[in-house]
Amino acid sequence: MFKWKICFVCLLSLMLFTIPMLALVGISSPSPDVNQAGLAISSEGQSASIETDTQAQEDDSLATLAEAGVWHSDGYFQILDESTGKVNKVSERDYVIGAVCAEMPPTFHTEALKAQAVAAHTYALRLRDQQKHSPDESLKGADFSADPSNWRGYVTKQQAKGRFGDNFDLYYGKIEEAVDQVLHIGLAYDDYPIVAAYHAISSGMTENSENIWTSSCDYLKSVESSGDAIAPGYESVVTLSKEEVQQILITAYPEIQLDPSEKKWFQTDSLSDSGTVLSISIGDQTLTGSQVRNLFGLRSPNFTVSYENGNFTFLVKGYGHGVGLSQYGADYMARQGSDYIEILTHYYTGVELVNIEF
Repeated sequence: MFKWKICFVCLLSLMLFTIPMLALVGISSPSPDVNQAGLAISSEGQSASIETDTQAQEDDSLATLAEAGVWHSDGYFQILDESTGKVNKVSERDYVIGAVCAEMPPTFHTEALKAQAVAAHTYALRLRDQQKHSPDESLKGADFSADPSNWRGYVTKQQAKGRFGDNFDLYYGKIEEAVDQVLHIGLAYDDYPIVAAYHAISSGMTENSENIWTSSCDYLKSVESSGDAIAPGYESVVTLSKEEVQQILITAYPEIQLDPSEKKWFQTDSLSDSGTVLSISIGDQTLTGSQVRNLFGLRSPNFTVSYENGNFTFLVKGYGHGVGLSQYGADYMARQGSDYIEILTHYYTGVELVNIEF
């Protein structure tokens, strides 16, 4: 069994997805804001040529995994279905396939799908081990929860068939093959499964965990993710009237005092290096960017706000909390020739890959 160690990172809350990161503690937490409608950046033809080029690199990397350590796994997860309240026993293989189906567009490059599979599997292993040592009674004996009927966390093969339609054989087969190549691989830091947070699109740099949650984690550090800037939906705009903004603020903070000048309602106090809002004054209240994101339905905590002609405009970069693996960034890296190991070790600083034995 896993060696019991705790990385002091706060439990992720349902981002995208969200992407989340992430929520948890249902498994969808690492990424509460995953964009299920996303399209691949490049063609499948390009994808195929890159896979051929990276196969030799992948084989060389896998040869060294045994030296990093071995985990022994049960081979299945107990998953609480949030919609039905039933606990289902799901094989690890079926879970990981279903998690990739739910969390990443099947049109993404195979190496990105592999990276997503390893991240989802690793985090599920972490949750199961934590449940064994410190059970959460609300999970009814399950390792974690998910909501397959709403495509959160993972889905069954039948649910994927309904969503993928005529492309089911192509998409599901592609994901299945990717998962089978990496099902025996996990990500460790100090010999323990990591919090494999992920999100849809970063601002061009990922974010330090302490800038989104309460604690710092050595392997969740800001790194460059330049490919995100060309992702669909990289920038988004939310426009709200003065009255709408005022109502939202008063509902959340009944005693809030707002300046007579609307242009002074929002005053950004500090930003991270990636542009995430760390602190912003709204009237006499001081909030984090994540709090503002939740209040106004923004796609990320990386935003600027302006006021003109009776409206507030939020210009937002990225999609999700920004911590850990960027899914569009992973797809971009794969299409530039990186394999899944290079992707994972880029986004998770200083982690080791380990073998999983069933």
